[in-house]
Amino acid sequence: MSVIHNEFVVKNPRLLIVAIALGVILNPLNTTMITVALPAIQNEFLLTSGDISWLIASYFIVSAVFLPLIGKLSDFYGRRKIFLCGLILVSISSLLAPLSPNMLFLVGMRTIQAIGTSALYPAGIGMVRAYISKNQNRVIATLAVFATTSAAFGPTISGLLIQYGGWPIIFYVNFPVIIMSAILALKYIPKDIKNDEKTYKWDIIGIILFGSLMSCWMVFLQSLERGFNIWTFILSIMITLIFYYYEKKRTEPFINVGFLTKNLNVSFIYVQYILATIVFFSMLLFMPTYLQNVLMLDSKTAGIMMLSISVFAMMMTPIATRWIESIGFRTPLIFGAIVGIAGVGLLLTFNNTSSLVWLFMILAIIGISNGVLSIGSQNLLYSIVMKEQSGIASGLLMTSRFIGNILASSLYGVMFASGINDVNKNSMTSVLLIVSVIMIPGIVFITKSKALIGKQ
Repeated sequence: MSVIHNEFVVKNPRLLIVAIALGVILNPLNTTMITVALPAIQNEFLLTSGDISWLIASYFIVSAVFLPLIGKLSDFYGRRKIFLCGLILVSISSLLAPLSPNMLFLVGMRTIQAIGTSALYPAGIGMVRAYISKNQNRVIATLAVFATTSAAFGPTISGLLIQYGGWPIIFYVNFPVIIMSAILALKYIPKDIKNDEKTYKWDIIGIILFGSLMSCWMVFLQSLERGFNIWTFILSIMITLIFYYYEKKRTEPFINVGFLTKNLNVSFIYVQYILATIVFFSMLLFMPTYLQNVLMLDSKTAGIMMLSISVFAMMMTPIATRWIESIGFRTPLIFGAIVGIAGVGLLLTFNNTSSLVWLFMILAIIGISNGVLSIGSQNLLYSIVMKEQSGIASGLLMTSRFIGNILASSLYGVMFASGINDVNKNSMTSVLLIVSVIMIPGIVFITKSKALIGKQ
């Protein structure tokens, strides 16, 4: 099988997709692998929960800024080139991060890692659209599933390895993936065509405003543990409005807010995806620390416990896909939301004297919910947007995931400011329960169209 694009012939599209998929998993994998390492990092550098939340959130803020930016750069300067540069940056950060003498150096390496991994998804999606013509949307959706699944397995992988090599080993895990992706990319991804007709118009102000609004909201959310800071809140609102109206007038905006305002159903899907991500990533973020600091489990056992979320989420992905193809989106998505409410609610029944088997079952229920909601939301998105909009839609989907991650890390910093214990765990769970309930009316609204309720 071969796919012709311009002068090039892709002789093995499957291996090209594998090369891209290996690169795509690096961002979500590194997003969640660090969660099991947080107690060790916190102890080594004497960090507070607020410091830890900034260590996590800084990665997401950088990723959220650079994902759309590098996506546009790859369109102009070559996707293969940008993809390989991303792999190089991840290699540098993965080599030096384990040598970090302090928190600041580790944050710096994580920032380089975030920039590198942010190059891989948009460049990869661009190459799929350029070189793969058969089942293109399915391939894009599959890459998104790869990203979600690797995020779910991150805590388990790191938990098993930290037991033997300490927290630095989570960075060395990247090298086999990087090497395989680079070899396949060099061999099977066609060289970029030099484009002298187009030049990239940098939206510097848009980039600065977007990064500023992300940081301001993070500062505001982090300050909630000390009370409501009205001035930080007002500043965050003002920067958000300035960003919106500035980008709306741009012909080539950094974030296409016009696309969102003109496609309200798509915007609601992104909101739903943010809410689902808050619940999912909050569990991945605080549960490993709870297991190690409260239940006194070692990192290996904590990683195995977290396996329940990832395995059941992965198992539900193909089941939910076939279910959606059979009866449509509404029933599966509502089912996923209700199961999520049940799983999060049951977490309130668990404490440090409960059985680990019971916790494993609760996490499995939450994993089932995430598997349905994740693949359902992604497939729903690609069923609404036109083929030519798949690039911007997929990029904004990843940005939505990072916004959800940032909100989850902020929630973690606020809820566990006084430490990890059952009381704070229940407070965190109560907030996640509210988020889960809010998803129900959103799902009903998005799937109200007959075209989305009936058979797909």
